[in-house]
Amino acid sequence: MKCIYCGCIDSKVIDSRLNDDGTSIRRRRECINCGKRYTTYETIELTPVMVIKKNGCRQTFSVQKVKQGIVKACEKRPVSMQQIDELAADIEKRVANHLDQEVTSSEIGEMIMDGLKAIDEVAYVRFAAVHRQFKDINSWLSEINDLVSKKKS
Repeated sequence: MKCIYCGCIDSKVIDSRLNDDGTSIRRRRECINCGKRYTTYETIELTPVMVIKKNGCRQTFSVQKVKQGIVKACEKRPVSMQQIDELAADIEKRVANHLDQEVTSSEIGEMIMDGLKAIDEVAYVRFAAVHRQFKDINSWLSEINDLVSKKKS
C-alpha cells in the first residue's frame, strides 16, 4: 500500500478490524520509510449482475426493486419489515452467487415467490398474479388450488 505522505510502497499493518456490517476491513498502517500512520479499507469488488427482462432488454440488478415488489405484495399484511429485508437480502445473496453474470427477471420472480410462500400466502398470491400475469379469475383459482393442495400434502 502506497503511503499517502511520502509515496513509499512499504508499510506494515498495525491493526485490522472488521467493520460493523462485516462488508469491509479497516486497517491501520505505518509507513516503513517516514513512520507516519494512515488508515485503509479493504472491500470485495463486486461485478454487477445483469437482469434480462421479458422484453429482452438488460438492466443492472437492484435489490431496491426487489424490495419494492415484496413491500407492494405485503401491503396491509402482517409481515414485518425485518422479514421483508431478510427475504430481499437472501435474494440478493442468491443472485450474487449465481454462476452467470446474467439472470432472468423470471428467475428472480420465482425466488421472490418461494420466499413469500413461506412468509404469507396472500402476499404470495398477490405477487404471483403480477409476475405470472393472471388474465382472469381461473388463473387465480388455479394458483390458490395449487397452494391449498401443496399445503395439505
